[in-house]
Amino acid sequence: MPFGAEVQPAGGVRFRLWAPRADRVDLCVEGHDARALAPAGGGWFEATVPRAGHGTRYHYRIDGRRLVPDPASRFQPEDVHGPSEVVDPERFEWTDGGWRGRAWETMVFYELHVGTFTPEGTLAAAQARLDHLADLGVTAVELMPLAAFPGRWGWGYDGVLPFAPARWYGRPEDLKSFVAACHERRLAVFLDVVYNHFGPEGNYLHAYAPAFFSRRHVTPWGDAINFDGEGSADVRAFFRENALYWLEEYHVDGLRLDAVHAIYDDSTPHILEEIAQSVRARFADRRRVHLVLENDGNEARWLRPDAAGRRLYAAQWNDDIHHALHVLATGERDGYYVDYADPVGALARCLTEGFAYQGERSVYRERPRGASTAGVPLTAFVSFLQNHDQVGNRALGERLSEIAPAPAHRAVTALLLLAPSPPLLFMGQEWAAREPFLFFCDFGPELAASVTEGRRREFARFPAFADPASRARIPDPQDESTVRRSMLDWTALTRAGHRGHRTWMRRLLRLRQRVIVPLLRRDLVGARTLRAGDTGLVVEWTFASGARLTLTANLGPKPVVAPTGPTTAARRLLALDAGASDGGRFGPWHVAYYLTERTDG
Repeated sequence: MPFGAEVQPAGGVRFRLWAPRADRVDLCVEGHDARALAPAGGGWFEATVPRAGHGTRYHYRIDGRRLVPDPASRFQPEDVHGPSEVVDPERFEWTDGGWRGRAWETMVFYELHVGTFTPEGTLAAAQARLDHLADLGVTAVELMPLAAFPGRWGWGYDGVLPFAPARWYGRPEDLKSFVAACHERRLAVFLDVVYNHFGPEGNYLHAYAPAFFSRRHVTPWGDAINFDGEGSADVRAFFRENALYWLEEYHVDGLRLDAVHAIYDDSTPHILEEIAQSVRARFADRRRVHLVLENDGNEARWLRPDAAGRRLYAAQWNDDIHHALHVLATGERDGYYVDYADPVGALARCLTEGFAYQGERSVYRERPRGASTAGVPLTAFVSFLQNHDQVGNRALGERLSEIAPAPAHRAVTALLLLAPSPPLLFMGQEWAAREPFLFFCDFGPELAASVTEGRRREFARFPAFADPASRARIPDPQDESTVRRSMLDWTALTRAGHRGHRTWMRRLLRLRQRVIVPLLRRDLVGARTLRAGDTGLVVEWTFASGARLTLTANLGPKPVVAPTGPTTAARRLLALDAGASDGGRFGPWHVAYYLTERTDG
């Protein structure tokens, strides 16, 4: 790795820092006198120290004044302001030598936040729960960001040292052990990474490498990263190497790139293309590695296959299908849900084309959104009913199972888990957990009050929080009780209702792997929909094998007249009610899937 501290094969450690604003950089190794790093051109400073090795703690001192951690630190044993620690990646003994990854069509994602997934909030404790996930039918564990962040708790999106796993969750070897244990159970591991900004506390780059930040672009969370201005070559290398680092050094199977609509790059190639091409070049002949995007812009270009059938990015999180199903299940119309005035129409488009918005004007955003998905397979759209955003960005962090009627919640769950697009569950969803997932952070006193007030102010435009008294009910992100309330209660699985819900989810996921995944291994050659009143629809997917998968659904509390039904030759896979047997009607919250093995001829 060209950045940071590298243990050398012959002994010692090479220290290397890009500090183009600095005149002098000293290496301060704990227990030893400081020594100057030698200028190496282009703003680089470096030195090899024979006495250093695995476990050595160090700072850099900029121009004789400011002590800073290594921006490419592999571990911060104290906090993001403290010393960095040299880590020798060769010391860990991997046990997953035969692992080559999972095929994309088999993916069922399970997103979790390490700090609240278990009462202990550690990687070791999460590892002890992996048998639960493997038995459930999950095939990919997706970790919210682990990069070192300030304070004792946080979601991880305000990380400031992107190469260092957060110390609260464990040491680097704990993360490697977690990954190896996942692979032992045939679980892929995805990691959420943030390449659009640095957090507001613990980021010292402005002092010695301001070229990391754009002079022309800003994000909602602070200065944008400089991917296209003066000095951007080394910045691009920093993030490109970070992507390769997690995939290579920690054996993770994929990355989810957060909010790439806030990654600004007017140069060629775009940094997203450069990262994807670098990953492809490194791993193409070694094992399956998949990259996933979050992109509010619905830019289908990153998902469209090339002439060889390869996609730069395997998929994007599909907010559109979440929003449509949420409106149908809850009736909520506030905020961005205003864009889904016809939720069944939006859902039909998601189920057959991927995005609901493909260039149409968004009322909420007051501008066009998205682009045509022509040529993009349905497997390139990750679907979900809950995730950290859609639960945690609610003022009170309620889960869908707490705000939607039980029949509605059950219907949209069944619909999503058997549709062609890969599904994602949020931790605890499998047993309809009652705990909220709240927004929490732990900034220093200079930021704490403003973050709490800002969190409450952003909900002022919602009718339920229009007055100050109602906003005061919004939990304080800085309060430890907010984190405690967000922790999963695993004892819920001892209660019949929650245990029964998990058993039902397990049955659906096993049905998906047994019946739906084999269909996805063949090309989808056609998809069509028929509407049934305001809340009903029929969707039919036809595959190259001649098989046909049919969904009939009524996502509303009143019966609707069925426009058509599956053929008599179809095999019923799932039905939440008696179907269209009552005078050709779909009952309330009806969902059924049927499979026709082959078409005539």
